[in-house]
Amino acid sequence: MRIGVLALQGAFIEHIRMLERLGVETFEIRNLSDLKEIPDGLILPGGESTVMSKLLQDLGLFEKLRSLIMTGTPVMGTCAGLILLAKYIEGGSPSLGTMDITAVRNAYGRQLGSFQATAPFAGAGNIQMTFIRAPMITHVGKNVKVLAEVDGVVVAAREDNQLVLSFHPELGEDTFVHQYFLEMIAGTN
Repeated sequence: MRIGVLALQGAFIEHIRMLERLGVETFEIRNLSDLKEIPDGLILPGGESTVMSKLLQDLGLFEKLRSLIMTGTPVMGTCAGLILLAKYIEGGSPSLGTMDITAVRNAYGRQLGSFQATAPFAGAGNIQMTFIRAPMITHVGKNVKVLAEVDGVVVAAREDNQLVLSFHPELGEDTFVHQYFLEMIAGTN
């Protein structure tokens, strides 16, 4: 299995380290040439979604990534990655717009509003969740499955081959979310 991690900015190295802990081969996506071979899965990490969206366009990655996602390549978007995948952005314009969710940028406030929470994920036990200038999912489409909520707010969801998280699973020690994504890729969940 080979996972491509968007490496334009943000927490990409933490995702790579987490996947390496799980014995998964990864590669960084920085240019269109990095996508000559179709990856088994994609990770769109946290960072600054507006900058990432602009870089996707400037580097010619936008259409290729969107095409891969729309044709079924599994993708996990965390924080800014969630914003990139959301079809609707309250008070803004969507980027890749491939997942039927509505999101709000920086819904929990500035950096000082960052926090940690513990909540059940995908019907399993509780996991630690780290929220940093996190987006909020305010609406999910009819084919979107809610995987986790904190205080009644959706913080993780899945639609077919797309998994989005308001939080940063790569910043903790728990590999559960990344394992869930790998199982998505393998078709076992």
